[in-house]
Amino acid sequence: MANGHIEAIWIKRFKGGPMDAVQQAEMVKGRGLVGNANQGRRRQITIIDAAVWEQVMAELGTTIDPAARRANIMVRGIELAQSRKKILQLGDCRVKIFNETKPCERMDEVVPGLNQALYDNWRGGAFGEVIQGGTVCVGEIAYWET
Repeated sequence: MANGHIEAIWIKRFKGGPMDAVQQAEMVKGRGLVGNANQGRRRQITIIDAAVWEQVMAELGTTIDPAARRANIMVRGIELAQSRKKILQLGDCRVKIFNETKPCERMDEVVPGLNQALYDNWRGGAFGEVIQGGTVCVGEIAYWET
């Protein structure tokens, strides 16, 4: 099974707030990222695929910082589509995927058509619950548990 890696980490200070890029963050079991606005429930961590983001940018003929997607973690080399109920290992941390992250209306504020471009086939990423916490860092390995 091929491994990927963590390409970027962002923390959202408050709902609707800016996405702060960080080199590492703390994941807390059953909560999410320390300092992130979304805590608890099932949508503790949101994840996007770098290759899918690049494909969407090419389709729209633009280049936008992936922080605009408002996800917490960007991975490369990990296919997120149809990953419901899978366990994603991110460094020493583990996230149980619950569903795809559908884009919100804010995406069209970033660039017209982005919402629709991300809507189908998990292109907006995935979300899940932290089932094993710890420190997660840019550059660390990412893979699906078997």
